[in-house]
Amino acid sequence: MKKPIQNYWALRLEQTRKALEKNNFDVFVAKDGSEAKDIVLNTIIPSIKPRTLSWGGSVTLVATGLYEALKDDARYEVLDTFDKKMPKEDMAELRRQALLVDVFMTGTNALTQAGQLVNLDMYGNRVAAITFGPKHVIILVGRNKIVADLDEAVKRVKGYAAPVNAMRLDKKTPCVHTAVCEECKSPERICNTWTITEKGFPKGRTKVVLINQDLGF
Repeated sequence: MKKPIQNYWALRLEQTRKALEKNNFDVFVAKDGSEAKDIVLNTIIPSIKPRTLSWGGSVTLVATGLYEALKDDARYEVLDTFDKKMPKEDMAELRRQALLVDVFMTGTNALTQAGQLVNLDMYGNRVAAITFGPKHVIILVGRNKIVADLDEAVKRVKGYAAPVNAMRLDKKTPCVHTAVCEECKSPERICNTWTITEKGFPKGRTKVVLINQDLGF
C-alpha cells in the first residue's frame, strides 16, 4: 500500500467523523490547516452570516491562519481575546462579552473515538462558550488530539497538553519544571475546570473541523 500513514489517518478521521455526527455535531474534514481555514472562511461562516466573532485560547486556531485572517476583518465585530496589550480587567470583561457572540472559535484538548470533546480550562471562558452562550461554535481539531476513550483523554490532557500549555504561557507551576502534572496548588494553575461534551445541543450548533495534520497541543 502506498502512503500508509495518510491512509491510516484518513480511516481514523472518517470513523471519528461518523461518531461526531451521531452525536449531533456538524463535521468537516480538512487535509491540513490551510484547508481548514478555507472551510471556515468560505463554507461555515458564510452559512451562518455572523455579526460578531470571538475565540478562546487555541494554538490550533492560530496555526491555521484563521486568527490573522479574521482579527481585523471589518465585516465583523471581532472581540479579540488574544490581545496581549489589553489590561487584565478589560480582558476579563471582553471574555464575558465573548460568551454572547454569533460565532466562537477554539480547539479541544482531546477528542475520543466515540465523538466526545474533552477540555480542561484555566479561566473557564473557553469551556463555558463550548457549553452555552455563543449561537455557533467552531472547534478546530488536529488529528493528534484523537484518543481511544475518556480515560485516555484525561491522560492526554494532564500528561501532555496541560504541562506544555503551562510552559507556553510561562506559568509558575511545578509542571513547567517537571513536565508532569503535580496536582499543584499554584496561584497560576491552569487546570481548573473540566468539561466533557457528549452531544452537540442543539443539533448543529457546534461545528467540528477535523484536520489531517498534527496541530496544537
